[in-house]
Amino acid sequence: MKVIVGGLIEKQGKFLLVQEAKEKCRGKWNIPAGGIEENETVLEGAKREVFEETGYKIELTGLLPIINRNIENTDVLIFTFTTKILNENLTFNTDEILDVKWLSFEEIVNKKEELRDEYILDTIKAYLENKETGLDIIKTV
Repeated sequence: MKVIVGGLIEKQGKFLLVQEAKEKCRGKWNIPAGGIEENETVLEGAKREVFEETGYKIELTGLLPIINRNIENTDVLIFTFTTKILNENLTFNTDEILDVKWLSFEEIVNKKEELRDEYILDTIKAYLENKETGLDIIKTV
């Protein structure tokens, strides 16, 4: 099973999505996220992935519903955190990310065919429906 961590970044009713550069998903839009690294907590991994893909340093503020599904023939567990931006330095490595855009939920729905996976819409819906939990649900030992 693969563990994916990421951060949902919302500002003024718009969400930041990244356009993937990796060959297997080139051109697809996604929430800033990626695989957890060895000896890394889900909290550390989410902050690292958001920084690597956007240049934003963030504070994690909550956890959206955890998704367990099969993506591209791999069982995946996805932790998406709500965030607060700590810096306004949007930068990205064009080897990994082709573009970044702030989009409203309606614009994201209209890009449904261009999304990496349908979980993106489910995650944003959960955020809009206030289905986040506090970070105290995660215990690291």
